[in-house]
Amino acid sequence: MCRNIKTLHNFDPPATDDEVHAAALQYVRKISGSTKPSKANEAVFERAVREIAHISRHLLEDLVTTAPPRDRDVEAARAKARAAKRFGTAAA
Repeated sequence: MCRNIKTLHNFDPPATDDEVHAAALQYVRKISGSTKPSKANEAVFERAVREIAHISRHLLEDLVTTAPPRDRDVEAARAKARAAKRFGTAAA
Protein backbone atom coordinates (compact mmCIF):
# COMPACT_ATOMS: atom_id res chain seq x y z
CA MET A 1 0.00 0.00 0.00
CA CYS A 2 2.60 2.60 1.03
CA ARG A 3 4.61 2.22 -2.15
CA ASN A 4 2.07 4.57 -3.70
CA ILE A 5 3.02 7.47 -1.45
CA LYS A 6 5.17 9.75 -3.56
CA THR A 7 7.56 12.49 -2.51
CA LEU A 8 5.67 15.77 -2.69
CA HIS A 9 8.28 18.26 -1.47
CA ASN A 10 10.27 20.60 -3.71
CA PHE A 11 8.45 20.20 -7.01
CA ASP A 12 7.57 22.83 -9.55
CA PRO A 13 4.61 23.22 -9.64
CA PRO A 14 4.01 22.43 -5.96
CA ALA A 15 1.97 19.43 -4.87
CA THR A 16 -1.76 19.80 -5.37
CA ASP A 17 -4.35 19.27 -2.68
CA ASP A 18 -5.40 16.08 -4.51
CA GLU A 19 -1.86 14.70 -4.31
CA VAL A 20 -1.62 15.51 -0.60
CA HIS A 21 -5.02 13.88 0.01
CA ALA A 22 -3.98 10.76 -1.93
CA ALA A 23 -0.81 10.44 0.16
CA ALA A 24 -2.80 10.87 3.38
CA LEU A 25 -5.28 8.24 2.24
CA GLN A 26 -2.48 5.76 1.51
CA TYR A 27 -0.94 6.44 4.91
CA VAL A 28 -4.23 5.85 6.75
CA ARG A 29 -4.84 2.69 4.73
CA LYS A 30 -1.42 1.39 5.67
CA ILE A 31 -1.58 2.03 9.39
CA SER A 32 -5.19 0.87 9.69
CA GLY A 33 -4.55 -2.27 7.65
CA SER A 34 -7.68 -1.59 5.62
CA THR A 35 -8.19 -0.22 2.13
CA LYS A 36 -11.89 0.40 2.77
CA PRO A 37 -13.15 0.85 6.33
CA SER A 38 -16.31 -0.75 7.65
CA LYS A 39 -19.38 1.46 8.02
CA ALA A 40 -18.67 1.64 11.75
CA ASN A 41 -15.18 3.08 11.11
CA GLU A 42 -15.88 5.13 8.01
CA ALA A 43 -16.21 8.50 9.78
CA VAL A 44 -13.06 7.97 11.85
CA PHE A 45 -11.16 6.85 8.75
CA GLU A 46 -12.22 9.91 6.73
CA ARG A 47 -11.47 12.27 9.63
CA ALA A 48 -7.97 10.81 9.92
CA VAL A 49 -7.39 11.30 6.18
CA ARG A 50 -8.54 14.95 6.40
CA GLU A 51 -6.39 15.70 9.44
CA ILE A 52 -3.27 14.04 8.02
CA ALA A 53 -3.74 15.85 4.71
CA HIS A 54 -4.09 19.14 6.60
CA ILE A 55 -0.93 18.57 8.62
CA SER A 56 0.93 17.34 5.52
CA ARG A 57 0.02 20.52 3.65
CA HIS A 58 1.45 22.58 6.55
CA LEU A 59 4.61 20.46 6.51
CA LEU A 60 5.10 20.97 2.79
CA GLU A 61 4.56 24.72 3.12
CA ASP A 62 7.01 25.03 6.04
CA LEU A 63 9.87 22.88 4.73
CA VAL A 64 12.91 24.84 3.54
CA THR A 65 15.49 23.76 0.98
CA THR A 66 18.28 25.33 -1.00
CA ALA A 67 17.97 22.74 -3.78
CA PRO A 68 16.29 23.84 -6.99
CA PRO A 69 12.75 22.54 -7.50
CA ARG A 70 12.49 19.21 -9.29
CA ASP A 71 10.67 18.93 -12.59
CA ARG A 72 7.70 16.54 -12.52
CA ASP A 73 8.20 15.38 -16.11
CA VAL A 74 11.88 14.58 -15.57
CA GLU A 75 11.12 12.68 -12.35
CA ALA A 76 8.31 10.74 -14.08
CA ALA A 77 10.66 9.77 -16.92
CA ARG A 78 13.28 8.58 -14.42
CA ALA A 79 10.69 6.50 -12.58
CA LYS A 80 9.50 4.98 -15.85
CA ALA A 81 13.09 4.09 -16.80
CA ARG A 82 13.68 2.48 -13.38
CA ALA A 83 10.46 0.46 -13.74
CA ALA A 84 11.41 -0.68 -17.24
CA LYS A 85 14.83 -1.79 -16.02
CA ARG A 86 13.36 -3.54 -12.99
CA PHE A 87 10.36 -5.23 -14.58
CA GLY A 88 11.31 -5.26 -18.26
CA THR A 89 9.15 -3.86 -21.00
CA ALA A 90 5.96 -5.43 -22.28
CA ALA A 91 6.21 -7.30 -25.57
CA ALA A 92 4.69 -5.36 -28.44
